[in-house]
Amino acid sequence: MQTSGWLQLALFVIALAAITKPMGLYLMQVLDAKGRTWLDPVLKPLEKVTYKAMGVRADREQNWREYTWALLLFSLVSCVFTYVILRLQNHLPLNPQGLGALSPDLAFNTAISFTTNTNWQSYGGESTMSYLSQMVALVIHNFASAATGIAIAAAVVRGIARHSTELLGNFWVDFVRTTYYLLLPICLVFAVFLVSQGIIQNFKPYTQAKLLETYTIQVQQTDAKGQPVTTNMPVTVSSPKLDAKGQPVMTNGVAVMVDVPQLDAKGQPITTNVPVMVSQTVDTQSIAQGPVASQIAIKMLGTNGGGYMNANAAHPFENPTPLSNFVQMLSIFVIGSGLTYYLGRMTKNQMHGWSVWSAMMALFLGGVLLCWWAESHGNPIHQHLGVAAADGNMEGKEVRFGIFNSALFATVTTDASCGAVNAMHDSFTPLGGFVPLFNIQLGEIIIGGVGAGLYGMLVFVVLAVFIAGLMVGRTPEYLGKKIQSFEVKMAMLALLVLAIDILGFSAWACVSQWGRAGLNNSGPHGLSEILYAYSSCTGNNGSAFAGLSANTPWYNTTLGISMFIGRFLMIVPIMAMAGSLAKKKLVPASTGTFPVSGGTFIILLLGTILLVGALNFLPVLTLGPIVEHFLMNQGTLF
Repeated sequence: MQTSGWLQLALFVIALAAITKPMGLYLMQVLDAKGRTWLDPVLKPLEKVTYKAMGVRADREQNWREYTWALLLFSLVSCVFTYVILRLQNHLPLNPQGLGALSPDLAFNTAISFTTNTNWQSYGGESTMSYLSQMVALVIHNFASAATGIAIAAAVVRGIARHSTELLGNFWVDFVRTTYYLLLPICLVFAVFLVSQGIIQNFKPYTQAKLLETYTIQVQQTDAKGQPVTTNMPVTVSSPKLDAKGQPVMTNGVAVMVDVPQLDAKGQPITTNVPVMVSQTVDTQSIAQGPVASQIAIKMLGTNGGGYMNANAAHPFENPTPLSNFVQMLSIFVIGSGLTYYLGRMTKNQMHGWSVWSAMMALFLGGVLLCWWAESHGNPIHQHLGVAAADGNMEGKEVRFGIFNSALFATVTTDASCGAVNAMHDSFTPLGGFVPLFNIQLGEIIIGGVGAGLYGMLVFVVLAVFIAGLMVGRTPEYLGKKIQSFEVKMAMLALLVLAIDILGFSAWACVSQWGRAGLNNSGPHGLSEILYAYSSCTGNNGSAFAGLSANTPWYNTTLGISMFIGRFLMIVPIMAMAGSLAKKKLVPASTGTFPVSGGTFIILLLGTILLVGALNFLPVLTLGPIVEHFLMNQGTLF
């Protein structure tokens, strides 16, 4: 754990703290239907035309049911739109590589993935998606899902800040203003910055580069019509080798086995049809091109995370320099951090907003330090084989980023619901991989996804206030409103949806042939691969322990369902809770009112998160990364 890492960590936290207030103040203007921004002269006419085309009255607000139905309807229509494009990709323009259509199960998985802000990818982007699919089917969702998350957070905050009303704002207005005034302008500037760092932005066909050293591979032979050439080969079975007397040949008491043709009931050799393989010399490499910078900007800012390239942010065309790496990590947190200031401003209790931010930062720093420590200490088995202990665990990491930046990126991307990676989490040490897995299972409330992090954290705030009320024997109050059974039930329902979805699907996959067939590792690490996949999809993160082969009909379907549940079945009870809070009357503060700012509140909130949120997953985490850590120290790998 070198000095340079400590300096970078300090710089990251200071930079994030410095931009939290400006972003929060700007969000105040964006999320106010009558708010004025410096972009009004350019965007206000477009905003009005958009409302007119949609048939939306900007001055008409919605209750929680209307607001929720609007976002569900929009998400459904946009999901179907994406599915259709992916299934018809081979017939659509901007496909210079002639890439084929996606299979029904992969298109289903991908459409839900991008609709829910998950961006789980069971495919390699550059070898599967055309330019049109990347820009229209996927990048539209990168904006739309991010704007939807921010809109929901704004509605929940309004429910807390307002009283004696059923109105939480207008989904269509929040969605349009967030897209026009926040996401598009920042992404435009961000994309130009990324191009300056070396990220490509073009519509060229893929470049064919001549190799300095050729190599040979085996490929299936085809005929003049391009059809595969096959041949019949005898099926063989192992049988003891016999000597001249017909007795088995023995070596050290063990029979010598040989392959012999398998015979059918008539004594005829059984044959099977197999492809004819031929050698092919490879002397070129295909280098992907495309509109990458524009995709990466919203991918990070909107905490989407889906990579244009299969290697994601580890690819030099997505993340070429230390500066691009630092700014991309910062961009993942910037809106979520600003929303905590927005919370304080809207509720007229700025210390409450900063207290929530401080609790998030405490969990963030704990995760970074544990992951960094684990990766810096490396794998003792590797060290016994001669790898220098000082090098730490560099498996699956880019040398240009090193251990600290890989650990920091892994923590940031799973604290938020981003899922972009600059290192392979599957190659982390058990405790290093435990950190991103644990972050997701907490509900990604440590800054979290744009909007989703704040409304997820507010669930724990409500529970913390409820627990505080029970401890002192008073009816719990949160910012002048009594917390009653309905709010607690809705908060717990949101948390139970998360736990049941993750643990239920993981258990099913572990005991099913289709689930175990995709594993690349056995033992506790195999369990971690399955658990990470369903945790990531339910939490709408999208990163993976990539040893799991998930591009199968069963995995694509169950992971798609998991993403849907994790997004929408969690939003509904949270919106119901917000609607209930908005209708409540304010209660004057008294000497017995529990303060929702300061050290005591932060400690109680942290305790609630760790005890209520984390204990659901402690047993399965013990069977996965925790036991793997102890076995690694005993010399066992999986």
